Amino acid sequence: MTTTAQLLDQAERLVRDARASLDAPGLAPAELTGLLQVLGRVRREVDAATAVVASEVSRQSRRELGRDALARRQGFRSPVAMIATVTGSSAGDAVRLVQVGDAIAPRASLAGEAMPARHPHVAEAVSAGRLGTSAAAAIVSLLDRMTPRAGQERCLQMERVLAERLSGATPDEARRLLIEAEAALDPGGAETRHDVARAARELRTSQDAEGMTVLRARLDAETAAPILAVLDAEVTRVIRSNEREEDEARKDPRTVPQIQADALAALAAHALGCDRVPTGATTTVVVRMDLPSLLAATGRAGGEVVGRSARGEALIRIDGVDQPVPASAIRRMASDAEVIPMLLARDGQVLDLGRRERLFTKSQKLALAERDGGCAFCGAPPGHTVVHHIRWWSRGGPTNLDNGVLLCTACHHRIHDDGWEIEVHGQHVRFIPPPWLDPARVPRAAARERVRVAA
Repeated sequence: MTTTAQLLDQAERLVRDARASLDAPGLAPAELTGLLQVLGRVRREVDAATAVVASEVSRQSRRELGRDALARRQGFRSPVAMIATVTGSSAGDAVRLVQVGDAIAPRASLAGEAMPARHPHVAEAVSAGRLGTSAAAAIVSLLDRMTPRAGQERCLQMERVLAERLSGATPDEARRLLIEAEAALDPGGAETRHDVARAARELRTSQDAEGMTVLRARLDAETAAPILAVLDAEVTRVIRSNEREEDEARKDPRTVPQIQADALAALAAHALGCDRVPTGATTTVVVRMDLPSLLAATGRAGGEVVGRSARGEALIRIDGVDQPVPASAIRRMASDAEVIPMLLARDGQVLDLGRRERLFTKSQKLALAERDGGCAFCGAPPGHTVVHHIRWWSRGGPTNLDNGVLLCTACHHRIHDDGWEIEVHGQHVRFIPPPWLDPARVPRAAARERVRVAA
């Protein structure tokens, strides 16, 4: 009887012979495409088999086995190190192989009865060669994380959908599908995810060996949206200009990354040379929501709305950003970006493309800068602030001086998130703390007044 190892030895020799006869440069496009498809199927089969073996290696290398652990007996400190070394893969790949193997391997009850795999739909797709181990690991990670919140039944249904749709999906499509799945399984967690992402935002600068400045940024959806809007607008402008230009010599020769780099430099140069209080709308951000979500976001309707955060806020999508964000993030963005609400029916049909938010005029902004001196809450300079509608414009708040206050981005978030209230009495701004911070809710003076010395 031929063993599994002998069958794989034969397969290895066949693959080696096929590789020796390969003449890729001499293949026609159709032959090259067909060959790539065959290699893809072979790789998925090999990865599926490797995952099952990796899972068993991990099981036989359990810490509690001590010196009898398989990886330790082979001279490795862990099963991951053993799998990565033997297969020639990275530690991350080894972890994914074990994860997938654990999810698709047949199980047995304590009584020895056969049980289905822990993730049966993923197991079936992997066994059929439709799903690779990377996509399978992504599905398993998501579902294992979501099961405590969404429940076993809903996650099993989502597993079936993802196992079908990730088969043949591009990496970008797979990423978006997983984001959609997470939002569908746990809409109440969107606000938490947004807060976690915002807390993790960062931008780092460094110099490489060639003297080039390297920028590396990780941005949450709210922070990224206006930046992406500016970069996309410039790329679109150049591409359209090139399309209209018939003279090849007059076309813009820059690549998309070069256009984006120049757009960022131009934006920074404008900021350095700008002599105005920079609180006007500088970018256009399109947000998408259905009618019930819009009503819920503006406080004009009650009841449950599909796709709400844990605090009951509508979840809204921003063009160019995949992760849905709570409505409060859109309200904050509306202070320094032109936000266009695109109203959708339940089937996604566009019902209305809203007008530009009504903004404070230049004179009003200058008057507020004179009154507040900068951020009214912390004292940051006027150039770091935006005009905040104390009573939200979406809820009928007027665009006048008594309803406006200058806040920096950090304080804007703090006011919204912590539940502060703001009152304006003539030239005096007062901040009323939330009950959890001060049960008596004693009003606090604005930053300028806190440092002002009476004459």
